[in-house]
Amino acid sequence: MAADVVAIDALIAAFYAAYDNRGGKPPATAALRGLFTPEGRVTRVSAGDVANWDVDAFIAPREAMLTDGTLVEFHEWETEAVTEVFDNIASRTSHYAKAGTLNGAPYAGEGCKFIQLVRGPDRRWRINSVLWEDV
Repeated sequence: MAADVVAIDALIAAFYAAYDNRGGKPPATAALRGLFTPEGRVTRVSAGDVANWDVDAFIAPREAMLTDGTLVEFHEWETEAVTEVFDNIASRTSHYAKAGTLNGAPYAGEGCKFIQLVRGPDRRWRINSVLWEDV
């Protein structure tokens, strides 16, 4: 069980690190695909609206913003987390913060992500779904 949490911690750290473009470094958005199951989904809830994407549709606009100068010096990090593991499934409640410069103005926020994970036949953990809301 402890080894599972360590593996999940590393996976979640890679998930958040993929969006980091501080210092002009390119975001690691291509690596995101490998963190998800092929059927992975991402859902955002905001002001009563629900948006849903597959992994590629989720990555594309974020990759553009992080590489075209729209969102610079950006990073997102986990501030608190609870992980529950049951055999080959796991759930992570992840509170996070984010900061950067959006269209030339300071940008910051925080929120919560509920992340569902599965351990595949290769014994590696992957993200099956992310549900989040910024506050």
